[in-house]
Amino acid sequence: MTKYLVDGTILGQRSLSPDIRVMEIKAPEIAKTAEPGQFVTIKTNHLSVPLLRRPFGVAGVDREKGSFLLIYRVVGETTHLMETLKEGDSISILGPLGHGFDRTHKNALLIGGGVGLAPLHFLAADYPGAQVDVLIGARTAKELFWTELFRDKTRRQIETTDDGTWGIKGMVTTPLPELLKEGQYDCVYVCGPSPMMRAVVDIVRPTGIPCQISLEKYMGCGLGACLSCTCSGIGRRVKVCKDGPVFWAGEVTAW
Repeated sequence: MTKYLVDGTILGQRSLSPDIRVMEIKAPEIAKTAEPGQFVTIKTNHLSVPLLRRPFGVAGVDREKGSFLLIYRVVGETTHLMETLKEGDSISILGPLGHGFDRTHKNALLIGGGVGLAPLHFLAADYPGAQVDVLIGARTAKELFWTELFRDKTRRQIETTDDGTWGIKGMVTTPLPELLKEGQYDCVYVCGPSPMMRAVVDIVRPTGIPCQISLEKYMGCGLGACLSCTCSGIGRRVKVCKDGPVFWAGEVTAW
Protein backbone atom coordinates (compact mmCIF):
# COMPACT_ATOMS: atom_id res chain seq x y z
CA MET A 1 0.00 0.00 0.00
CA THR A 2 1.24 3.48 -0.86
CA LYS A 3 2.72 5.49 1.99
CA TYR A 4 2.90 9.27 1.96
CA LEU A 5 5.23 11.68 3.71
CA VAL A 6 3.35 14.98 3.80
CA ASP A 7 2.98 18.15 5.79
CA GLY A 8 -0.58 18.25 7.05
CA THR A 9 -2.41 21.36 8.20
CA ILE A 10 -4.09 21.55 11.59
CA LEU A 11 -7.79 22.34 11.18
CA GLY A 12 -8.42 22.44 14.91
CA GLN A 13 -8.44 20.42 18.10
CA ARG A 14 -10.50 20.18 21.26
CA SER A 15 -10.43 18.56 24.68
CA LEU A 16 -12.40 15.42 25.43
CA SER A 17 -11.15 15.22 29.03
CA PRO A 18 -8.44 16.91 31.11
CA ASP A 19 -5.74 14.94 29.30
CA ILE A 20 -7.36 13.68 26.07
CA ARG A 21 -7.43 15.71 22.86
CA VAL A 22 -8.92 15.16 19.40
CA MET A 23 -7.04 16.80 16.54
CA GLU A 24 -8.26 17.23 12.96
CA ILE A 25 -5.57 17.38 10.27
CA LYS A 26 -6.02 18.19 6.60
CA ALA A 27 -3.97 15.73 4.57
CA PRO A 28 -5.93 14.52 1.52
CA GLU A 29 -3.50 11.72 0.68
CA ILE A 30 -3.90 10.19 4.14
CA ALA A 31 -7.66 10.74 4.33
CA LYS A 32 -8.22 9.13 0.94
CA THR A 33 -6.26 5.94 1.59
CA ALA A 34 -6.35 5.22 5.36
CA GLU A 35 -8.31 2.18 6.52
CA PRO A 36 -9.60 1.41 10.04
CA GLY A 37 -6.81 -0.06 12.13
CA GLN A 38 -3.97 1.68 10.30
CA PHE A 39 -1.77 4.31 11.89
CA VAL A 40 0.43 7.28 11.05
CA THR A 41 3.66 8.53 12.55
CA ILE A 42 3.96 12.23 13.18
CA LYS A 43 6.57 14.81 13.99
CA THR A 44 5.76 18.37 14.95
CA ASN A 45 7.70 20.98 13.03
CA HIS A 46 9.39 22.17 16.20
CA LEU A 47 13.14 22.29 16.86
CA SER A 48 12.95 20.86 20.38
CA VAL A 49 10.87 17.80 19.54
CA PRO A 50 12.53 14.36 19.83
CA LEU A 51 14.08 13.08 16.60
CA LEU A 52 11.95 9.94 16.40
CA ARG A 53 8.45 10.13 14.97
CA ARG A 54 5.55 9.01 17.17
CA PRO A 55 2.80 6.54 16.10
CA PHE A 56 -0.91 7.29 16.47
CA GLY A 57 -3.88 5.23 15.29
CA VAL A 58 -6.16 6.97 12.80
CA ALA A 59 -9.40 7.72 14.67
CA GLY A 60 -11.55 8.72 11.71
CA VAL A 61 -11.51 10.29 8.26
CA ASP A 62 -13.54 12.73 6.22
CA ARG A 63 -12.66 11.69 2.68
CA GLU A 64 -14.59 14.53 1.03
CA LYS A 65 -12.97 17.12 3.26
CA GLY A 66 -9.55 15.49 2.97
CA SER A 67 -8.98 15.35 6.73
CA PHE A 68 -8.44 12.75 9.42
CA LEU A 69 -8.62 12.59 13.21
CA LEU A 70 -6.10 11.74 15.90
CA ILE A 71 -7.20 11.14 19.48
CA TYR A 72 -4.29 11.27 21.91
CA ARG A 73 -3.41 11.49 25.58
CA VAL A 74 -1.10 14.32 26.69
CA VAL A 75 1.70 12.43 28.43
CA GLY A 76 5.12 13.31 26.99
CA GLU A 77 7.12 15.91 25.10
CA THR A 78 5.64 15.17 21.68
CA THR A 79 2.02 15.20 22.84
CA HIS A 80 2.60 18.35 24.90
CA LEU A 81 3.88 20.03 21.74
CA MET A 82 0.94 18.67 19.75
CA GLU A 83 -1.39 20.23 22.27
CA THR A 84 0.03 23.69 21.51
CA LEU A 85 -0.63 23.49 17.76
CA LYS A 86 -3.23 25.90 16.42
CA GLU A 87 -5.39 26.08 13.31
CA GLY A 88 -3.16 26.61 10.28
CA ASP A 89 -0.02 25.10 11.83
CA SER A 90 1.72 22.29 9.95
CA ILE A 91 2.65 18.82 11.14
CA SER A 92 4.73 16.14 9.41
CA ILE A 93 2.86 12.89 8.72
CA LEU A 94 4.01 9.52 7.40
CA GLY A 95 1.32 7.01 6.51
CA PRO A 96 -1.00 5.30 6.35
CA LEU A 97 1.03 2.44 7.83
CA GLY A 98 0.38 -1.17 8.78
CA HIS A 99 -2.55 -3.48 8.15
CA GLY A 100 -6.09 -2.62 9.17
CA PHE A 101 -9.06 -4.60 10.46
CA ASP A 102 -10.82 -7.32 8.49
CA ARG A 103 -14.24 -5.93 7.57
CA THR A 104 -16.00 -8.95 6.07
CA HIS A 105 -18.34 -9.74 8.98
CA LYS A 106 -21.95 -8.75 9.57
CA ASN A 107 -22.45 -8.69 13.34
CA ALA A 108 -19.46 -7.21 15.15
CA LEU A 109 -18.62 -6.50 18.77
CA LEU A 110 -16.00 -3.82 19.43
CA ILE A 111 -14.30 -3.82 22.84
CA GLY A 112 -11.96 -1.12 24.06
CA GLY A 113 -10.64 1.03 26.85
CA GLY A 114 -8.68 4.25 27.08
CA VAL A 115 -7.22 5.76 23.91
CA GLY A 116 -7.29 2.23 22.49
CA LEU A 117 -10.83 3.08 21.46
CA ALA A 118 -9.52 5.52 18.82
CA PRO A 119 -9.03 2.97 15.99
CA LEU A 120 -12.30 1.27 16.96
CA HIS A 121 -14.03 4.63 16.52
CA PHE A 122 -12.82 4.66 12.91
CA LEU A 123 -13.91 1.03 12.45
CA ALA A 124 -17.42 1.73 13.79
CA ALA A 125 -17.78 4.64 11.35
CA ASP A 126 -16.49 2.72 8.34
CA TYR A 127 -17.86 -0.82 8.42
CA PRO A 128 -20.33 -1.03 5.52
CA GLY A 129 -23.11 -3.58 5.79
CA ALA A 130 -22.36 -4.57 9.38
CA GLN A 131 -24.30 -4.24 12.61
CA VAL A 132 -21.87 -2.96 15.24
CA ASP A 133 -22.10 -3.03 19.04
CA VAL A 134 -19.43 -1.51 21.29
CA LEU A 135 -18.39 -2.41 24.83
CA ILE A 136 -16.55 0.49 26.47
CA GLY A 137 -14.56 0.20 29.66
CA ALA A 138 -13.39 3.03 31.92
CA ARG A 139 -12.21 3.50 35.48
CA THR A 140 -14.90 6.06 36.28
CA ALA A 141 -17.82 7.88 34.65
CA LYS A 142 -15.60 10.91 34.02
CA GLU A 143 -13.67 8.87 31.44
CA LEU A 144 -16.74 7.84 29.44
CA PHE A 145 -16.63 10.72 26.93
CA TRP A 146 -16.35 7.95 24.34
CA THR A 147 -20.05 7.24 24.71
CA GLU A 148 -21.08 10.30 22.70
CA LEU A 149 -18.43 9.65 20.04
CA PHE A 150 -19.81 6.18 19.32
CA ARG A 151 -23.51 6.89 19.75
CA ASP A 152 -24.37 7.58 16.11
CA LYS A 153 -22.08 4.84 14.77
CA THR A 154 -23.25 1.77 16.66
CA ARG A 155 -26.42 -0.23 17.17
CA ARG A 156 -25.85 -0.76 20.86
CA GLN A 157 -23.46 0.52 23.53
CA ILE A 158 -22.54 -1.14 26.79
CA GLU A 159 -20.44 0.75 29.33
CA THR A 160 -18.57 -0.50 32.37
CA THR A 161 -16.75 1.44 35.08
CA ASP A 162 -14.39 0.03 37.65
CA ASP A 163 -16.00 2.08 40.44
CA GLY A 164 -19.62 1.62 39.31
CA THR A 165 -20.27 5.34 38.78
CA TRP A 166 -21.82 4.55 35.38
CA GLY A 167 -23.11 1.48 33.62
CA ILE A 168 -22.07 -1.96 34.81
CA LYS A 169 -19.69 -2.06 37.75
CA GLY A 170 -16.54 -3.93 36.83
CA MET A 171 -14.19 -4.33 33.90
CA VAL A 172 -15.15 -4.91 30.27
CA THR A 173 -14.80 -8.63 30.91
CA THR A 174 -17.65 -8.55 33.47
CA PRO A 175 -20.57 -8.51 30.98
CA LEU A 176 -18.64 -10.14 28.13
CA PRO A 177 -19.57 -13.83 28.62
CA GLU A 178 -23.28 -13.02 28.60
CA LEU A 179 -22.91 -10.69 25.61
CA LEU A 180 -21.19 -13.41 23.61
CA LYS A 181 -23.99 -15.84 24.43
CA GLU A 182 -26.80 -13.53 23.37
CA GLY A 183 -25.23 -11.36 20.70
CA GLN A 184 -24.73 -13.84 17.85
CA TYR A 185 -21.52 -12.01 16.96
CA ASP A 186 -19.41 -13.29 14.10
CA CYS A 187 -16.30 -11.27 15.01
CA VAL A 188 -14.87 -9.47 18.04
CA TYR A 189 -12.44 -6.56 17.73
CA VAL A 190 -10.30 -5.48 20.69
CA CYS A 191 -7.99 -2.55 21.33
CA GLY A 192 -6.69 -1.14 24.60
CA PRO A 193 -4.28 -1.98 27.42
CA SER A 194 -2.54 -5.33 26.91
CA PRO A 195 -3.86 -6.96 30.14
CA MET A 196 -7.41 -6.08 29.10
CA MET A 197 -6.93 -7.50 25.61
CA ARG A 198 -5.44 -10.73 26.95
CA ALA A 199 -8.37 -11.14 29.34
CA VAL A 200 -10.87 -10.57 26.52
CA VAL A 201 -9.11 -13.05 24.22
CA ASP A 202 -9.17 -15.68 26.98
CA ILE A 203 -12.95 -15.32 27.21
CA VAL A 204 -13.60 -15.17 23.45
CA ARG A 205 -11.31 -18.05 22.41
CA PRO A 206 -13.44 -20.94 23.79
CA THR A 207 -16.50 -19.64 21.92
CA GLY A 208 -14.82 -20.05 18.53
CA ILE A 209 -15.76 -16.50 17.51
CA PRO A 210 -12.99 -14.91 15.39
CA CYS A 211 -11.18 -12.16 17.28
CA GLN A 212 -8.89 -9.41 16.03
CA ILE A 213 -6.58 -7.44 18.30
CA SER A 214 -4.83 -4.13 17.64
CA LEU A 215 -1.46 -4.00 19.36
CA GLU A 216 0.40 -0.98 20.64
CA LYS A 217 4.20 -1.07 20.85
CA TYR A 218 6.99 1.47 21.04
CA MET A 219 8.19 2.07 17.50
CA GLY A 220 11.43 3.60 16.31
CA CYS A 221 10.61 3.83 12.60
CA GLY A 222 7.11 2.47 11.92
CA LEU A 223 8.40 0.80 8.74
CA GLY A 224 9.75 -2.53 9.99
CA ALA A 225 13.44 -1.61 9.89
CA CYS A 226 14.39 -0.99 13.52
CA LEU A 227 12.84 -4.16 15.05
CA SER A 228 11.88 -2.30 18.23
CA CYS A 229 8.23 -3.39 18.03
CA THR A 230 8.66 -7.14 17.54
CA CYS A 231 6.62 -9.66 19.49
CA SER A 232 6.12 -13.43 19.47
CA GLY A 233 4.04 -14.93 16.70
CA ILE A 234 3.26 -18.52 15.77
CA GLY A 235 6.66 -19.92 14.79
CA ARG A 236 8.19 -16.52 14.15
CA ARG A 237 8.77 -13.03 15.42
CA VAL A 238 6.38 -10.44 14.00
CA LYS A 239 6.74 -6.69 13.61
CA VAL A 240 3.76 -4.82 14.98
CA CYS A 241 4.29 -1.87 12.64
CA LYS A 242 4.60 -3.88 9.41
CA ASP A 243 2.81 -7.19 10.07
CA GLY A 244 0.15 -5.49 12.21
CA PRO A 245 -0.82 -3.54 14.17
CA VAL A 246 -3.96 -5.65 13.69
CA PHE A 247 -3.62 -9.42 14.11
CA TRP A 248 -5.97 -12.33 14.50
CA ALA A 249 -5.72 -13.35 18.14
CA GLY A 250 -4.25 -16.73 17.23
CA GLU A 251 -1.39 -15.19 15.25
CA VAL A 252 0.48 -13.85 18.28
CA THR A 253 1.39 -15.69 21.43
CA ALA A 254 2.72 -12.86 23.62
CA TRP A 255 2.34 -9.11 23.53
